[in-house]
Amino acid sequence: MKILVTGGAGFIGSAVVRTAIARGDQVVNLDALTYAACLENVASVADHPNYAFEQVDIRNRAALDTVFAKYKPDAVMHLAAESHVDRSIDGPSDFIETNITGTFNMLEAARSYWQDAGKPDSFRFHHISTDEVYGSLPADPDVQFTEDTSYDPRSPYSASKAASDHLVRAWAETYGLPVVLTNCSNNYGPYHFPEKLIPVVILNALAGKALPIYGDGSNVRDWLYVEDHADALLLVVKKGELGRSYNIGGENERSNLELVQTICDILDDLRPRADGTYADLITFVTDRPGHDARYAIDPSRIRDELGWRPSVTVEEGLRKTVQWYLANEDWWRPLQARQGVGTRLGVKA
Repeated sequence: MKILVTGGAGFIGSAVVRTAIARGDQVVNLDALTYAACLENVASVADHPNYAFEQVDIRNRAALDTVFAKYKPDAVMHLAAESHVDRSIDGPSDFIETNITGTFNMLEAARSYWQDAGKPDSFRFHHISTDEVYGSLPADPDVQFTEDTSYDPRSPYSASKAASDHLVRAWAETYGLPVVLTNCSNNYGPYHFPEKLIPVVILNALAGKALPIYGDGSNVRDWLYVEDHADALLLVVKKGELGRSYNIGGENERSNLELVQTICDILDDLRPRADGTYADLITFVTDRPGHDARYAIDPSRIRDELGWRPSVTVEEGLRKTVQWYLANEDWWRPLQARQGVGTRLGVKA
């Protein structure tokens, strides 16, 4: 399969690129190389004969048309997006332009290409989204997000992703564009840009800095190892039912405090501090405005229909993640100088 991956130099996108190449697919990586992108994420496949890279912004429709005409992909996996909630609070316009207008451009470029090619049955547009579009859940463990949960986004980021989901469904209903959608829980793992919770905690701990936890740390997320996610995405783009959406979860609910304590325990084992434990560095800070209390995914559809389940528990995945950061300082050290990294964002509201 020849797959056009948008955002393939980002965290999740690069995992998809590396996995697809390893499995024999051809990949065209389209990325604007904004602040969170990093070509080192795909350096291991950069010279592979099945890999190509195009530096293109999805806000540039003419450039998208050129890429479709040049490569003639069998499928699109649309991951390119602004994704950091805190940044969306401070600067929502980038999220509207990229996540909504950019998705519109991708849909129109894909539709034009698909129609010109005679509307082949084999083509599909896979839109990758987030569980944050569903809003916040109560503490009741029996209540989870399903594919039929009503949308209730609470941040500029999640609202922009909800809008993009609706656009994709509208293009399927109105124009017949063959689409599949996925909504995932919180990802973590290698190559995670150091502004998100898990890499921030790991790198702050190694530097002996405070480990910031919003509010009282009771907010719950379902954690999905990024390589498991890439595996699920490639399964959906190839075997998912057209017009169908699939929730992808890690089956690993943890509160933020529990998650950080687990990371501390792993670091205590792998690289002990000279004095005390890493948990001594935990610091509670002012909560994020509109911080959703809980996300949890019911993954039964993708499990029952496509046979997919995550391969690791969050404890196993976190250990692999910490080991990767310990071994790859040459990757994360330069990224700490990028704009906004290491600075508390999203407190203006």
